[in-house]
Amino acid sequence: MSDIELVREVYTAMAARDVGRRFELIDPTFVVTQDPALPWGGRHVGHDGFATFALALSGTIDSAVSIDAVFAADGEVIQWGRTRGTVRANGVASDIPDVHRWTVRDGKAVAAHFAIDTAAMLEALAQTP
Repeated sequence: MSDIELVREVYTAMAARDVGRRFELIDPTFVVTQDPALPWGGRHVGHDGFATFALALSGTIDSAVSIDAVFAADGEVIQWGRTRGTVRANGVASDIPDVHRWTVRDGKAVAAHFAIDTAAMLEALAQTP
């Protein structure tokens, strides 16, 4: 499978909440990063780190990635789209632009950086119900 197909498959597994398939697609040394200002942000390493990231994210917001484009550039696979969902603590809906940069080697995702409009997400998280 191509690098782009692999990344698309990761999103399919994420949407299906298929943890086993996600772990098949990412390297055991996988590193995911996101702005540490977010409750799930920071640097998370390995399958355990990815699981910690995913649990913190899904425990804070119920969301899904809406993909506008996936393409290869500069040795990475780029996903551009939106993260849409609801903050669990206050019920506030969010619709936030995102860009995800993936590094793939030898048929496995080895790194990803998830960039969103952090200020907009923090605003949604802080609203009073």
